[in-house]
Amino acid sequence: MEFHSKIYVAGHRGLVGSALVKALQQKGYTNIIYRTHAELDLTDKIAVESFFKAEKPDYVFLAAAKVGGIVANNTYRAEFIYDNLMIQNNVVHQSYQHGVKKLLFLGSTCIYPKACPQPMKEEYLLTDVLEYTNEPYAIAKIAGIKLCESYNLQYGTNYISVMPTNLYGPNDNFDLEKSHVLPALIRKIHLGKALMEKDWRTIDKDLDKLPIEGVNAKHSEHEKVAILNKYGIIQDASGKVNVEIWGSGKPMREFLWSEDMADACVFIMENRDFKDTYPSDKQEIRNTHINIGTGIDISIKELALLIQKQIGFKGSFVFNTNKPDGTMKKLTDVTKLNALGWKHKVNLEDGIDFIYKWYCSN
Repeated sequence: MEFHSKIYVAGHRGLVGSALVKALQQKGYTNIIYRTHAELDLTDKIAVESFFKAEKPDYVFLAAAKVGGIVANNTYRAEFIYDNLMIQNNVVHQSYQHGVKKLLFLGSTCIYPKACPQPMKEEYLLTDVLEYTNEPYAIAKIAGIKLCESYNLQYGTNYISVMPTNLYGPNDNFDLEKSHVLPALIRKIHLGKALMEKDWRTIDKDLDKLPIEGVNAKHSEHEKVAILNKYGIIQDASGKVNVEIWGSGKPMREFLWSEDMADACVFIMENRDFKDTYPSDKQEIRNTHINIGTGIDISIKELALLIQKQIGFKGSFVFNTNKPDGTMKKLTDVTKLNALGWKHKVNLEDGIDFIYKWYCSN
């Protein structure tokens, strides 16, 4: 990529896209284009075609997607498969039609089987059944990988697929109904500490920024406590606060700082091509995607304790084993990524410090 190249970042407002825009700007790229969902609906074939015809980007980062946690994935199954398939199909096809030089497609490690051997290597794709709760989303992302591979093999395009592990960072989703585990724990523990200390100023600031089911600072203390209790921030008669965590706390998860992920993506776009993603002696070209992660995991319980220490929460945790654990272990094998020349920089403890400070100030 040249610093003046026209670069389209699809999904620039999200956790992934905003990190990509920041990384590109910091490296000196000056011609970055993007559109909000209101300006361009990527599920609309005609609108996407018109955008590419008018703008003619040189490079594309496809970070736009419908995303969410276990509840959202399992509840909105049709939307998760339809919207993601349409976004991918439209952006990849129009990139081909309008001569985009290189495209980077971002997926997720949920593409791997539920009972996948650990750590998860790229070659384990499509070797067993998927986790049921996010199967529609995973199938859409697998289709995206195969879409990029197929266009490359038939049309000679240069499209690369990367599969980041669980991400966290600036512009994360802290909605308690729809967020992923790390931002949800940060917000719940933050509010739990404030409730235990009767710090209504902090609670009001939080609820004004992001109301929970419409409850904000203007509501009564009784209403605020009730909504916090409903979402697992539970105060007992003595004033002590227990934070509820779904599942047993035993599942192991890997977390990557979003700005590290963005750095890896820009590195790949600058320095690697599709031909670098598979052995040159292979007759069948498959599993060309690249895992992006740290190769280090932690249990949900240990994660909660790490956040508790960072925030200074004096309450306790209650593990609700009536709720699903999901896959017990999901650790990426990052051998391929490291061999391509990139390794993560931010460790989890520092990352939690960074994201908590970001959350408090934003």
